[in-house]
Amino acid sequence: MYLFTSGKFLITTLFLSVIVSIYVFGYHGGITGRTQKNGVGCTCHGSAATPAVSVVIDGPASLLPGQTETYTVTISGGPLVAGGTNIAASAGSLTPGAGLRLASSELTHQEPHSPSAGKVVFTFTYTAPATEGAVTLYANGNSVNFDGTNSNDQWNFAQNKTINVSSATDIKEKIPVASFALFQNYPNPFNPSTVINYQIPTNGFVTLKVYNILGNEVATIVNEQKNSGSYSVQFSAKDGDASLASGTYLYQLRVNDYVSNKKMIVLK
Repeated sequence: MYLFTSGKFLITTLFLSVIVSIYVFGYHGGITGRTQKNGVGCTCHGSAATPAVSVVIDGPASLLPGQTETYTVTISGGPLVAGGTNIAASAGSLTPGAGLRLASSELTHQEPHSPSAGKVVFTFTYTAPATEGAVTLYANGNSVNFDGTNSNDQWNFAQNKTINVSSATDIKEKIPVASFALFQNYPNPFNPSTVINYQIPTNGFVTLKVYNILGNEVATIVNEQKNSGSYSVQFSAKDGDASLASGTYLYQLRVNDYVSNKKMIVLK
């Protein structure tokens, strides 16, 4: 009877150890749905946010439609033997940098990161939506003592970062550029509209046209004198008297002696 009781005690102890391990390490690889976009925070590391932990989102506050830029989330304060994060966006798309992974359209850490100079920094890229308007980046960060339990761990939300997505010409023309460039349209494939970004380092007469695979011109998007700067234009497959059929098309930028071509796909 004693052995049986001891066995039950041993089994019970092992079971509780497994449960504790799952609770403590179950989110070792990070989870999503914990930002102010759609969650209540890192409650597995404490019941409430604490101002002792600082979480900051850094990056451009203005983007062109479809533009991609680099952003960071920096965590400091608290015990910070290691730190983790969850990052979300109200619109657009997120691409993970080193140590991050994409899950349910959000970013989270692959494993807790050790600090450098008292900070844990996660880097990622964000691509703005094709439509203009204000979008929001959300994040939280946890600062943990990494002792095998969640005791004395801390966390906090970042201040939400608002990004203005605009293609206003008077704003874009003030952006200095060093070279000609024609960028890939976004989204691609598309239906019915997409955004094309380009930049010119000098003043010049700009034409931006669309051709079918036979080389026939099907649309003219830009055909005018432009000052040096970065530009964004929206193109619709329904523009003009007839809409474009599904298929692959070529769009061409020509400025003075500069010519560049890229492919885009209409998918209906």
